[in-house]
Amino acid sequence: MNPKIIVLRTAGTNCDYETVNVFKYLGAEVDLVHVNSLQRKEISLSDYHCLVLPGGFADGDYISSAKILANKLKYNLREEIENFISEKKLILGICNGFQALVKAGFLPAINNFFEQQVTLLWNQSGHFQDEWITMKKTGGKHCVWTKEIESVYCPINHGEGRLEIPENTLKELYEKDLVVFKYEKNPNGSMDSIAGICDETGRIFGLMPHPEKNAFSLTDPRSTREQFGFEGEGISIFRNGVTYIRENLF
Repeated sequence: MNPKIIVLRTAGTNCDYETVNVFKYLGAEVDLVHVNSLQRKEISLSDYHCLVLPGGFADGDYISSAKILANKLKYNLREEIENFISEKKLILGICNGFQALVKAGFLPAINNFFEQQVTLLWNQSGHFQDEWITMKKTGGKHCVWTKEIESVYCPINHGEGRLEIPENTLKELYEKDLVVFKYEKNPNGSMDSIAGICDETGRIFGLMPHPEKNAFSLTDPRSTREQFGFEGEGISIFRNGVTYIRENLF
């Protein structure tokens, strides 16, 4: 039996195939599913071990980034998602997927689930940014997605990646060890240089950078002048998720 992953897409999603391919490479069974299929009950979330929200521009990022998708998750799929989480399954949100998790209230979910507690705003630069960065693991010792990872070199591709957090919530994030990754050099003005956070269970994880775009070293811009193995620095995040499923959900 293999881990079963559902990668959720909607109009504007554009990093879904990269995400699917990484999980398939790691031996998982992966279905790429439109959110409407979940809403119409054509597909059941209960059949999967892990829900992944990939990057892109969900519904054109009208209103604000991923807000429409977040509302679909929060209001149309609430019961299914609550059951999914209660079964100790995994959720991962990358870039636009992270924006959706934050705005649906899945992260950081301190005390209250489905209540938005932080947000992601326009980059401090005022424009879309596409560049390679290094993020360092600074906490989140209980985060199942980032075990034995120290840093990841991968790209950012976002216009609204500046994480804004109320001071009292920021304090709780540190007290509960929910700040997982920070940028080595802050590219977007994100508060405290935070690039990724998890919930208190460590099973729900979101980040703005794109580890799936450096899952294989061929895509690493340094590979033209340095020797790397076949796998890239980003693949460990996905392998940790697959390993957790094999060890805990079978």
